[in-house]
Amino acid sequence: MQGVRDVWQNGAQERRSPISNGEARCLIRSVLIETLADELPFGTVRFGCQIVSVMSDPVTAFPVLQIVDGRTIKAKILIGCDGANSVVAKFLKLRPVKAFSLSAIRGFTNYPTGHNFPSEFLRIRGKDGALCGRIPVNDKLVYWFVVLQDFSSSDVNTSTGDGAGIREQALESAKGLPAETVQMVANCDQESLSLTRLRYRAPWDIRMGNFREGTVTVAGDAMHVMGPFLGQGGSAALEDAVVLARCLSRKMNEVPFSGGRTAMAAEVGEALDEFVEERRMRVVWLSTQSFLSGSMLARDTSFMLKPLCLLLLRLLFRDSAGHTRYDCGEL
Repeated sequence: MQGVRDVWQNGAQERRSPISNGEARCLIRSVLIETLADELPFGTVRFGCQIVSVMSDPVTAFPVLQIVDGRTIKAKILIGCDGANSVVAKFLKLRPVKAFSLSAIRGFTNYPTGHNFPSEFLRIRGKDGALCGRIPVNDKLVYWFVVLQDFSSSDVNTSTGDGAGIREQALESAKGLPAETVQMVANCDQESLSLTRLRYRAPWDIRMGNFREGTVTVAGDAMHVMGPFLGQGGSAALEDAVVLARCLSRKMNEVPFSGGRTAMAAEVGEALDEFVEERRMRVVWLSTQSFLSGSMLARDTSFMLKPLCLLLLRLLFRDSAGHTRYDCGEL
């Protein structure tokens, strides 16, 4: 992507800004996950292991996982990457995530003969407050989203994949936007559609939260779920993985396994503390910028708070793309 273009239909305004100093691409999450998984030894990834509860073994103090099918897994190290509704986060007694008054429909549209969209992140703000974004993945596939204000998902049967219903809602919200945008939504791949309420872990909860108990920690959305307003949620999760692997490998190479489980648990605990310390302020700043950006978009943010959010954005994040230049280091 070459940059960001913001368009306001109200006053026919347009603004262009850089997206990053380096290379920026839009990736399909499932393809990224499959690519990473293919690099692991066969059998490393196991499916059907949804956790319903976590407890500490009274003898070893290691975590014991109860799986949805009734099985029990006794682990030595547990890294909860189980999303915004994390069971592991509840075990760590982290405060519950909060919800914006915003929801988002996201999907893909395929253009078999190719599209003519430039390689940019386009954000269009409609006259009635609608917000739509578009990012080309390649010369034939486009990712897009529509942000909904004060929308109740009960109107659409998302639990059974009601692609047609989500599409109709997206088209309703896209009324008044440019014809090519409406056509893009109309021709979408219905199976790719999702409708989700936008949630976040409050920046102050990230700053003060306890992210380690024994040999248990969290990463990704389980640690720092945030609104998609910066497009950095997945990137931050990859940063977590690099830092966590580095901290663990450094300690695991030091500890003699013959030292017993107590010594191992102590070394792993130190590694997890290093991970939390290194990541905490990075995700505090990301979540703060995302929270302020989302508050500016939400209609239910009071007129008194919006100027404060704008002031904080300008004071704390004058370089709006500065977060893209963060370097988490090597493995």
